[in-house]
Amino acid sequence: MTDQLRIALAQLNPKVGDLSGNLALARKALDEARQAGADILMFSELFLTGYFPDDLLFKPQFIADAVAAAQELARDTDRTDVVVILPTIWQDSNGLHNAVVVAENGEITAVRLKRELPNNDVFYEKRYFSAGPMAEPVTIKGVSIGIPICEDIWHQSVCEHLAMRGAEILLCPNGSPYWRNKQHVRKNLVRARTAEDDIPMLYLNQVGGQDELVYDGASFGMEPGDRLVFQGKSFETDFIVSDWQRGDNGWTCSKGEITELTSVDEAPWRACVLGLRDYVHKNGFSHVVLGLSGGIDSAVVAAMAVDAFGADKVHCIMLPYRYTSEASIKDARECAELLGVRYDVIPIGEPVDRALTELAPVFGDRPADLAEENIQSRMRGVVLMAVSNKLGSMLLTTGNKSEMAVGYATIYGDMNGGYNPLKDMLKVEVYRLAAWRNAHVPGDSLGPSGVVIPQNIIDKAPSAELRPDQKDQDSLPPYPVLDALITALVEEERSVADIVADGFDSDLVLRIQKLINIAEYKRRQAPPGPKITAKAFGLGRKYPITNGYRDTVVG
Repeated sequence: MTDQLRIALAQLNPKVGDLSGNLALARKALDEARQAGADILMFSELFLTGYFPDDLLFKPQFIADAVAAAQELARDTDRTDVVVILPTIWQDSNGLHNAVVVAENGEITAVRLKRELPNNDVFYEKRYFSAGPMAEPVTIKGVSIGIPICEDIWHQSVCEHLAMRGAEILLCPNGSPYWRNKQHVRKNLVRARTAEDDIPMLYLNQVGGQDELVYDGASFGMEPGDRLVFQGKSFETDFIVSDWQRGDNGWTCSKGEITELTSVDEAPWRACVLGLRDYVHKNGFSHVVLGLSGGIDSAVVAAMAVDAFGADKVHCIMLPYRYTSEASIKDARECAELLGVRYDVIPIGEPVDRALTELAPVFGDRPADLAEENIQSRMRGVVLMAVSNKLGSMLLTTGNKSEMAVGYATIYGDMNGGYNPLKDMLKVEVYRLAAWRNAHVPGDSLGPSGVVIPQNIIDKAPSAELRPDQKDQDSLPPYPVLDALITALVEEERSVADIVADGFDSDLVLRIQKLINIAEYKRRQAPPGPKITAKAFGLGRKYPITNGYRDTVVG
């Protein structure tokens, strides 16, 4: 029995499937916890396998290797007084489980299984795991510790059961991805649980990018009475140590550091940069290439890339055709100079014109239309992919969510690439973040301070420049209107009738709904990008490509 505890939370960046790499991270954290004099060290949800392993969990050898890795780390506790709470997968006669193992003195002393398995949004754990029973607390250093796992705390009964069975402190490992306002949602949830059960909770979240998900860390501790007692870093790894004291009214934190959360203005930028950096690095690339058109989207992606990798790892290419304006050429060069990146100009006039000449017998006397425009975009995609292949750079795509929603992008053209940092960002948000970045240097940034996106790029009307004097609004409603409709139809899943009742023109709403539906096949073939809203295309929104349903205006 002890009246004092020092608890360490390892807010780290594991890689899915990298059992040896994640085990090395865990061993390093164990050494750090021992040096800090910690009694308990906890890792984030499914730390050893990475969160989330998806169909790796159907591979028996992966399961066996993961269990063996957990046993290896357990043996490492024989040379320390630290008790390790290690979230990983575990198998028993009831199936495979999302679990935590508790290890001390060189062996696994307890296993606890996740009770509530999420089966919505981006995680479908019921596809892989069997639910555990209502868990009992674990006695560590003579203290009764409850270990609800992530989704468990979203269900009042789990924490209530632990408290009724004598838990004095709740330690909660999580794999909670970022989207707007998520940090405040978590705080409100933990606030409710600590008030209901009258015991403190330490909430640990992982950090890092994993395909389309970004984990923002921001781990924290809270006592009953809405007392925030420590706060970890946002979008960065952290090793958080807090001291706890048992008194007449239970356990309270006697020492904890509060780091200010990333602001709601900065967080989307940080999420995109972290997702980009980890996707590139975790897939074995060290540098990137992109087409710099002189427009807002490619300028923002270039700035994000420089923030993620540094200017020497970013290669920008202008690919002008006869419709590319002198202003765009000037703006692209200025942007490249402000960012300090390598900048090349590769004209596409000759190959495009030659393609049109060769196609003339097939096209006949049909008037010019999207087919000719798309040849320009696809030629740019061919050139950029050639540079990517030859130089070993990952090609970044630069289309935003507004364009992807309505199919205002050329498949096998400007949609070419390995990753798209703007995939879940509406056009109005792209403009807002461009202005924000010109006035701020984000935390963990490798990019320069000051203006990095020329003001003319922000001010001018957006255009694909695939025909003379083309503007996006020739084909689309103004972006504030379009984005409001996309938000209503996609992110909020509202009916057409409800949206029309808000004052939108019914024909426009029906048209945008149609464009969203028929562009699904393009989105299925688009590169991944970071999820920063509650409803992102791809991982967060699974609509059929072949789909006969259309909402209509009632009355």
